[in-house]
Amino acid sequence: MFKKTVEVKSQQRLSGADRKKLRRTIRERFPNASDADFDTLLPPKAEFTVTKYPNRILVYGLEGDCPLFFDIDGRGNEIFPTVYALWKVPGLLPAFVLKGGEVSRFVIGGADLMFPGIYVPAEGLPLFSAGEAWAVLVPGNPAAIAVGTTTMSSTEALKAGLRGKALRINHYYRDTLWEATENPYVPNAGFLEDVVFEDPAFISTYEASGSREGDDSVEKVNSIDNEGAADAVEVEATSSSSGHAPKIQSDVTNEETEQLADDMVGLKVIENVSADELKSDDQHPLSAADIDALLDKCLLQALYTTVKEKDLPMPGSTLWSSHVLPCRPSGITLDIKKSSYKKLSKWLQAKASAGWITVKEDKHKKEVNLFSVNRNHPDYMSFKPEKKKPEKTGKSVNDASNEEQSSKPLEVAEIYKPTVYVNPIFAAVGVNLDKLFTASEASEIVFQYVEKEKLVKPTNRSVVILDATLCDALYKGAIKKGSTYPTEIHKKDLASTFINRMQAHHRVTRGNDSAVRKGALKPIQIMTERRQGNKKVTKLSGLESFLIDPEVLASELQKKFACSTSVTELPGKKGLEVLVQGGVIDDVARYLVEQCGILKRYIEVYDKTKK
Repeated sequence: MFKKTVEVKSQQRLSGADRKKLRRTIRERFPNASDADFDTLLPPKAEFTVTKYPNRILVYGLEGDCPLFFDIDGRGNEIFPTVYALWKVPGLLPAFVLKGGEVSRFVIGGADLMFPGIYVPAEGLPLFSAGEAWAVLVPGNPAAIAVGTTTMSSTEALKAGLRGKALRINHYYRDTLWEATENPYVPNAGFLEDVVFEDPAFISTYEASGSREGDDSVEKVNSIDNEGAADAVEVEATSSSSGHAPKIQSDVTNEETEQLADDMVGLKVIENVSADELKSDDQHPLSAADIDALLDKCLLQALYTTVKEKDLPMPGSTLWSSHVLPCRPSGITLDIKKSSYKKLSKWLQAKASAGWITVKEDKHKKEVNLFSVNRNHPDYMSFKPEKKKPEKTGKSVNDASNEEQSSKPLEVAEIYKPTVYVNPIFAAVGVNLDKLFTASEASEIVFQYVEKEKLVKPTNRSVVILDATLCDALYKGAIKKGSTYPTEIHKKDLASTFINRMQAHHRVTRGNDSAVRKGALKPIQIMTERRQGNKKVTKLSGLESFLIDPEVLASELQKKFACSTSVTELPGKKGLEVLVQGGVIDDVARYLVEQCGILKRYIEVYDKTKK
């Protein structure tokens, strides 16, 4: 978003009312921040400036100081703190911790954060929903290096095997927003030009405190009572469960600190430890043989429970993401690359050689497809599937609403607003002008006027005589100067002529959501084009007009077609564009009709790959 330098459109000081509105908006956006945090970021008597960019982004900051917040849509719906704000108030956002400082090179280089680069603690992946604001930290350094938006929920991430994009980076250290201040600075010595490592001062402080605690534990280890042990457990639980103070991992090797950690683990076991804590403490990395056995178990479980004959043939990627991964044990990350097979295709071909299944490779798509299941195989017949609750019961409200979004019925209505030309007609029949009317309602109103004024021609009941008011409503400003105004009109042409003199609007309703916009409803555009040789990409735009969230649709299409998707902002236009890998133009159009309820007349298809 701030990768390239963009010329500033304008910069001005905020008025008192705008300052209060900004404080109120930020307080609503970050409800967990304290009053002291807000006073640190937005001092009550300080002057603030707003910088406007051509792409509707607004940047707020203290006058003569660094930028503190930026608003993506310019309406206050998507306000994010800058890294400068997070350096002042570190707990303003929850944060993902990278696996190492070297990973920060990619983030600082402008890449989005992928799940393989995130450190997952022993207690598991923290809970989050799609579209949440999160920061990025380097282990051993408490200062954030980037801010972004989650692309999927934690439930979806676990189902995908912690693969793919985790965070869409909006702003990062050393981008043009960081350089926007006159004197850009770094918070500690760990921030280098192209990479961020642990903060030496933070590590030394951590070691010193660990050494002091270690000495005390050596002297008083025999006198530590149960109350002290409970306090230690409580402190550790609080630090690990806090969403705004993520646990920073470091490589401290101080012997006394390790001794203290061992003592505390012992105290926890003696005091009161749950089964889940014991499981996480005793958990060891799975070997290749263990992963192979787990893969076989998950495959048999999937073949028994979810893979039906009517679904065959099935792409291998669909089998993996929609059937095998959901069958893995809770809390276990299943990665095919850590098995002895290394690749999904080799694993499926191995199971085919064992007689479990029949597969065939698609040479065009370079993917292995599942064709049949040997349900008479001894391994299949001797396997006893586990009975467990479906994972859908654990979904959050946001996830459920996202999945149900496209299934909600869609209603589109063309409505019209009275103009100065037709206002006298509405006033004559006593109709309120503050509402919008459908075509049938507008037609009924004009015929009410005709009946009230008795304008039907006696000799020909299908013709309406035009009085001065009705003639002006239908033709004033539309007849060329010097031409004669008509004196009568046929009934079949009266309604359409009257409606054409009104301002067109449209109302789109999906479930409980409704939106009214000016003008005719613009159709969804689906376009397929070639990129980089023979690669194809399908682009969708105009989704917002039909109350379809592009982010949610991209996630659904990714699952449906087992391909990568992304969402980008349209250049110079309002709205977002969904990019789908591959030439799936017909499949996407069919999905919009069948699953989203879009009528075919509201879909325009352009295939630029055909010559």
